[in-house]
Amino acid sequence: MTTIDLNSDVGESFGRWELGDDAAMFQSVSSANVACGFHAGDPSVLRTTCASAVAGGVQVGAHPGYRDLANFGRRFLDVDPVQLTDEIVYQIGALQAIAKTAGTSVKYVKPHGALGNAIVHHAGHAQAVVDAVKSVDATLPILAMPNSEILSRAEAAGLRGVPESFADRAYTSDGRLASRSLPGAVLHDADHVAQRVVRMVTEGKITTIDGVDIDVAPESICVHGDTAGAVTMAFRVRAALESAGISIKSFV
Repeated sequence: MTTIDLNSDVGESFGRWELGDDAAMFQSVSSANVACGFHAGDPSVLRTTCASAVAGGVQVGAHPGYRDLANFGRRFLDVDPVQLTDEIVYQIGALQAIAKTAGTSVKYVKPHGALGNAIVHHAGHAQAVVDAVKSVDATLPILAMPNSEILSRAEAAGLRGVPESFADRAYTSDGRLASRSLPGAVLHDADHVAQRVVRMVTEGKITTIDGVDIDVAPESICVHGDTAGAVTMAFRVRAALESAGISIKSFV
């Protein structure tokens, strides 16, 4: 592999509440997963974020989630699949309009937080996301966890599924993300994370939270933008990859 996409979740401030430094992240990543207002973000934040992405030469993707501002979209909601489809359509459409005003367009969809975790195994919600994306624009890829219900259903529906790995999250031996409630689930050592990502890309391996090596084959790697030290971590991840001869380029 000579190229890899780096993505980050951005546009997650709300009103006077600020989260992350999106413009700084855009100096390191190649794809921006922009919140769509249901788990975070507001119209002004989204427009500013899209404009910053354009200035940084970064591709914009929609980052829809459950309607759950109070919990930042990190709580599973047992939403009726038809309602969920409508809510995903609504979120993608909102970002499409805002992205257009900033001189760009939505190039892919990456479900956020609890929704992203649920559609690894939840057939109803996975199909709801697929139905939403296909009804809005069947050319939009879906970025999600590998070997998941969502990617299987995306492929069956004729959509492009893009597997991703996470730079700063611990994994379990079954290839899933370790719960954020567990010690060590979120990684903070930038140099360790950078070398971990290089190994993901060059060797296709990652060491799990319980010390087991598992195979990975990401087309994109996520560096979260909302954790402490995120800008430094993203910078070091990019620098380490480039030192290993890997170019950073969006998958779209």
